[in-house]
Amino acid sequence: MTVPLTAPDSLGLTLDLALAGLTVGSAAALSGIGLVVCHRATGVLNIAQGAQAMAVAYLLRDLVVVRHWPVWPAVACCLLVVAPALGVLLDVLVHRPLQRRGAGPAETMVAGLGVFVLLIGVAVLLWGPAPVAGAPSPFGGAPIRLPGGHTLRPDTVAQLAAILVLGLAVAATTRWTRLGLHLRAVVDDRRLAALTGVDADRVSATGWAFGTFTAGLVGVALAPYLLLDPYGLPLLVMETMAVAVAARLRSIPVAVATGLGLGIAQSELTRLRPSGQLLPLVEAVQSNLFVIALLAAALLAGPGTTGGPGTTAPLAAPPRRAGRGAGGSRLTGAVCLVLLLMPFGFRGNDLRSALLVPALALVLLSIVVVTGYGGQISLGQAGYAGLGALGTALLMSGRVPGLPALPAAPALLLAVLATAPLGLLTGWPAIRRRGLALALVTFAVGTAVSRFVFQQPYATTGLTLDRPSYLTGDRAFYLAELLLLGLGLLIVRALHRGRLGRALTAMRDHEAGAVAAGVDVPGLKLLAFVAGAALAALGGGLMGLAGRAFDAASFDPVRGLLWFAAVVVAGADSALAAVLAAALLIGLDAGTVTGVSAVAVGALAAAIGRLPGGLAALPTRRRGRTRAVPPLPPGHLSPTGQRLRADLERRP
Repeated sequence: MTVPLTAPDSLGLTLDLALAGLTVGSAAALSGIGLVVCHRATGVLNIAQGAQAMAVAYLLRDLVVVRHWPVWPAVACCLLVVAPALGVLLDVLVHRPLQRRGAGPAETMVAGLGVFVLLIGVAVLLWGPAPVAGAPSPFGGAPIRLPGGHTLRPDTVAQLAAILVLGLAVAATTRWTRLGLHLRAVVDDRRLAALTGVDADRVSATGWAFGTFTAGLVGVALAPYLLLDPYGLPLLVMETMAVAVAARLRSIPVAVATGLGLGIAQSELTRLRPSGQLLPLVEAVQSNLFVIALLAAALLAGPGTTGGPGTTAPLAAPPRRAGRGAGGSRLTGAVCLVLLLMPFGFRGNDLRSALLVPALALVLLSIVVVTGYGGQISLGQAGYAGLGALGTALLMSGRVPGLPALPAAPALLLAVLATAPLGLLTGWPAIRRRGLALALVTFAVGTAVSRFVFQQPYATTGLTLDRPSYLTGDRAFYLAELLLLGLGLLIVRALHRGRLGRALTAMRDHEAGAVAAGVDVPGLKLLAFVAGAALAALGGGLMGLAGRAFDAASFDPVRGLLWFAAVVVAGADSALAAVLAAALLIGLDAGTVTGVSAVAVGALAAAIGRLPGGLAALPTRRRGRTRAVPPLPPGHLSPTGQRLRADLERRP
């Protein structure tokens, strides 16, 4: 039950909470303005905005707290020099080459994820992974007193003023200046705009400079009130994408109103203090309102709202003729075999770190099935891995009503079987969505699972994850992991062979052609997500058993983004590449310092346009045995589609 309030007290408290909510709401509105303007200027959703805000916030703290700069010169340096320069640099090195060759939204999204992961890795290397206190606010002084005894923070007033100035400036520039006309022309057709004399590169660089500038504003606005965390702050800012998605990446007034409204609503929800078991749920909703809004906005938005339908086909290697590329596959297999056998010679901490390699490889195999084979972008596989680990722990601890405490093996099996149907949480929205629209839905689902399940004490306290007696030793457990990894590779191989494999390939390469060939595309999408959830749950359960504890940080949504980028870099359509990616992720951080793997994966993902097919396709590309295949016109079938149609016609 909530505590009733008298009418005057209730009105005053409502106003105070609304004013307090403006601090978060104005930061979200600034984020929305940056996303909308950057998309309107470049045609790209700046998915790395959270990492850019984090980088500027860390730099501001370093200048003020460590190097003892005055606050205002440090703010001016970060916002007027570093942030715009970073935006121009990203445009020149990452996005401009993709735009010039007409890359699809899938490649563009992966490049953005690469920038996101790269900036996080650099922050970890420079400032460490532990949270630190933020920089002081540039707007010090006493709160501003309003009539009725209410107060407003000076920095909140400054943020609201910045929203007003930026909104009016963008509106005036877009409607009444030559630059605004050039912006619309470049987004509509970059090549045609260049033919008419428009400097498309300069226009694009301007858009990216402004987008990174607003990301820096968000970082400066949030830095005084939060502990700076290389993983937490980028995720927090990424959640504010709900504001831009609700505005359909078009309307700045809608983005501002949504951001301010969500900030005020989140603050007002603190009034609800129910007793009993409802309190943790209400607190979770209050602190994660932007996550709920992102999920709702992504589900309610049309399939083409966030950048067009798109396809994930560019993430896979170009098609090869039969018999070609076998040498590259054998080389990749030999490398993976050596990497998996090496830990038998390790001891102590090195062997304990290696226990994560087969488990993580199974999680990455789930991304291969969903993205590499099925052509569906899924950024939420870390959530399914965490559900596998948590389910195993709950079953072993006797926390599931009606069931006694189970041994490790049956608990892991039941956790996988229970998690597999939950793949429909992302599989069902995938029926109508592709590209960025689907990516946002899957990311929102994974984030919601992390916030509402993994971070709740009622679900994660008092858990047991002990290995069975015959697998207590690390070498014995590692051998068991290798056997399960081999089973997972066989299952994935079966999915990629025969009629089912041809159907998945046809759906990935040309969905309309697959439908014309009679493929049950909705059913195949659901199958890919359910199989992916099962593999991720198996890998997550093994990760929990390897560490003998459930660690929510191991399944953080940001780590899921790192895993996705690593699979794409290694080769999204290669099961062995998932093993290679897992070994590199664990080995780099264990053998050097934390953050090196993120830097390496981020740099390679940002350059994905120059690595078609990923690292697994390098041997074949060197021999010149891969060739790009132009997109098929509507109504035409690829050779895979033609073989699939023949299979269906022969079906009794």
